[in-house]
Amino acid sequence: MKNFVFIYLFLAVFSKNILSDSLEYNSFNNHGVVGLINMPTARLFNESSFGLTLYSGEPDQKITMTSNPFDWLEASFFYTSIKDKPYCIFDYDPVCDQDYKDKGFNFKLRIKEEGVLPAIALGINDIAGTGYYSSEYIVGSYGINKTDFHFGLGWGQLNGSDKNFKNPLGYIYDDFYDRPTETEDRGGQFQPSRYFSGDTVSPFFGVSRVINDRYLLKIEYDTTVTPGKVGYGYPKQDFSVGIDFNLTRNFSIGISSERGKSTSIRFSYKNESKESRPRYKYKEANHNETDSKYVRFIRELNENGIGVNKILEGGDQIGIEMSQFAHPNLDIIDEIIRKASLNVGLEKPVKTDLRIADLKARSEYNDDFERSAKLIYQRQAKKKFKTNTRLSLRPFLASREEFFKGALMIENVSEYSFLDNFFFSSNLKYSLADNFDDLKYPPVNTFPAQVRSDVKDYLKNFNEGIFIGRAQFDYHLSPKKNHHIMMSAGILEEMFNGAGFEYLYYDQNSSYAVGFEAFGVKKRDYMMRFGTLDYENVTGHLNFYYRNYGRIPFDAKISYGEYLAGDEGLTIDLSRSFENGTKFGIFASFTDVSSDEFGEGTFDKGIYFNIPVFGNLINYSWRPLTKDPGAKLNRKHSLHDLLVRFKPIN
Repeated sequence: MKNFVFIYLFLAVFSKNILSDSLEYNSFNNHGVVGLINMPTARLFNESSFGLTLYSGEPDQKITMTSNPFDWLEASFFYTSIKDKPYCIFDYDPVCDQDYKDKGFNFKLRIKEEGVLPAIALGINDIAGTGYYSSEYIVGSYGINKTDFHFGLGWGQLNGSDKNFKNPLGYIYDDFYDRPTETEDRGGQFQPSRYFSGDTVSPFFGVSRVINDRYLLKIEYDTTVTPGKVGYGYPKQDFSVGIDFNLTRNFSIGISSERGKSTSIRFSYKNESKESRPRYKYKEANHNETDSKYVRFIRELNENGIGVNKILEGGDQIGIEMSQFAHPNLDIIDEIIRKASLNVGLEKPVKTDLRIADLKARSEYNDDFERSAKLIYQRQAKKKFKTNTRLSLRPFLASREEFFKGALMIENVSEYSFLDNFFFSSNLKYSLADNFDDLKYPPVNTFPAQVRSDVKDYLKNFNEGIFIGRAQFDYHLSPKKNHHIMMSAGILEEMFNGAGFEYLYYDQNSSYAVGFEAFGVKKRDYMMRFGTLDYENVTGHLNFYYRNYGRIPFDAKISYGEYLAGDEGLTIDLSRSFENGTKFGIFASFTDVSSDEFGEGTFDKGIYFNIPVFGNLINYSWRPLTKDPGAKLNRKHSLHDLLVRFKPIN
């Protein structure tokens, strides 16, 4: 409970959001799914939304991260601690005096939007987990004024009612009557034969009512299995009642009485970030009467956050090269340039050449124009130093020692540009407070090359003063149109030094790109300063990219090559990006390490997201298990990451 309070207060202190004008039907339940108290509903938040739920009740406490990559899809990851259930499922566990830890993924799909008939959704909870929270459901929701009605059928853990009836799917196929239960307490394995199966199914229902702008009342008929593996205990009644209180536009607290037996509390953060962006307001600059039209043009662009490197004039057009701008998308940049050219009276059309770190991200004029055009203006290259010091929270989830591990740190990020395409960047960290010292349990199924599974040895040194997260030199060049190279050397991440390069062929008019990367790396010592360990290797991958252009509504990256631990294989990465900076992604790696040798989880997989919170972009990635096979460098960025930001995002 104290961990929840700490996290919530930390978020609340830094919140800049205003009070909500209204409270909708939609809110999270105890399991981080849009729903009532324990029961789900057919409601979803808008695509690009992100949520964080912290729950404490009987007998479990849970952290859930929820995302909506599409309007019709809700995906969430949960990590939970079950009270009074010992965690000693592995033979080498030194003790069994801690509570059981579990994690898993939930998915909800809306198959029908609300109209004359109710909205309908189906969902699968703990889709590849241990089976402790395994359940499936189909649910309908229908709203009338400020009241939302919900009714559905639950399988698995949601099939705990004594008013259940025969599984209707069994009439279609007899195997639906048999629900596998053997998981050996090992997660990470898909069991399709378990989905929507079981001899019986339980009906559930509930109502949510908007009381006013702050309060949402919830009542449900709870069909959670009580004597199951989680051990909820026998209820005094079948109904649960709760109330949600909206603290701000994004934060809420939910308090519930669950079936007359226990009381629970839930903290929720919701970021519906796909809200309409206000149109950019053009700023007119002040000019002197003697200024030329090009001086005025540059001043107008500077006033609106665009820095100009070069201005060229030739034939029937004007070309401008720029690399400094403070805008999130191309539409704003193009609109500013159009208006500035009209304001200063440029008679010829303006074509642009956008660059980042001197890489040609988007060019509207060809090489012939650049060679033959007259140079009107060129900015003098200046050495630039940028630095930013901030508070940051470093979580370590899914630890077997304790429900929540983390560090509150001071973090400095700096960059010094020697040239437009040659710079040094660093990331220094200092832990103000952390609870990593008591990490003691050995990793699960280590590979002969221990490249990630010893992460606890690094975390335990967070309180040993300032350490280096990154300190590297980067050199960029585009030797030919559509051909880009990046060379890097130094401390590349917390666990590895190294040097290497990346090549990318990227056509700005294509949805596809291809490239390869290769890095020689050496393991850093656990103090994370300048010392090293004995392990070294060469890692590299051939990369293929697909970028959403509207035809297929997601991005894809497929990589093949050798990983940090020396295993070889394939990584598939699927993601969805939004104009506001939000990004949700999943990945899986399949290497020549067999599922038996990999152990629990059978193969490497995880999720990641970039979300705008309080004006900052938060990046986070998570794996259910920290294993060695399938491990890649945690690079600062790739060439593709740098360049695709200038493509239209649908």
